[in-house]
Amino acid sequence: MSTQNRINQLFQNKKENIFSVYFTAGYPLLEDTVRIIQALEKNGTDLIEIGMPFSDPVADGPVIQHSSTVALKNGMSIKKLFEQLATIRETVQIPLILMGYLNPVMQYGVENFCKKCQEVGIDGLILPDLPLNVYQEEFQSVFEKYGLHNILLITPQTSDARIREIDEASNGFIYMVSTSSTTGVKSNVSDFNKDYFERVRQLKLKNPHLIGFGISNRETFENACQYASGAIIGSAFVKALEQEATLEERISSFIKKIVISA
Repeated sequence: MSTQNRINQLFQNKKENIFSVYFTAGYPLLEDTVRIIQALEKNGTDLIEIGMPFSDPVADGPVIQHSSTVALKNGMSIKKLFEQLATIRETVQIPLILMGYLNPVMQYGVENFCKKCQEVGIDGLILPDLPLNVYQEEFQSVFEKYGLHNILLITPQTSDARIREIDEASNGFIYMVSTSSTTGVKSNVSDFNKDYFERVRQLKLKNPHLIGFGISNRETFENACQYASGAIIGSAFVKALEQEATLEERISSFIKKIVISA
């Protein structure tokens, strides 16, 4: 099953400068979700993380928290998101990952959730508050049954032994959190923990990794790509969605500032 996963295909076909974007489903407007995904792919995005808004997003900074609050007020829910994504694979080919918190997934029902993910063409999940041992004991078999990769996070505080354990349990890629803080824009590349990046590189992990948290412009994106297969932009993109101009223009102009070839 894993060889057919679009995440694996991406990393087999592209070894560097992978450009991943996070946005919150249902933001700025409830029905923007599909248009944002389509515009991101059209403008050269390699991988998309679709945020499932949650009322208590502990790992998120103010920008993404705000987008979550607005999306929930707009009426976004997991049920609504699956309805929006029902025909997404008719127009979009790149890997799609759902990112969020465990609580809404549990409320929806883990098996039902995974089955729905497979039906609409989701390739993986990022649930930062799902511990590795709980995943392995309770969820792994269900995720695998529906062909879903569980993308695990590491931080500067994660020990080498733990990183190896996460690498062993992972498929697709490892999400390398650049700093110990919540998500958000960092002022410049010197804010990144290069010793940590170097330490992870020395471990020669079997899975590729993408760097997230604090990537906000071409400089930080290119710097992160020196240490990993690519990088993830979240808060800076969500902020860009608030600007004037049409949704498509906002997305196109933002990506052109980050990726030269876009």
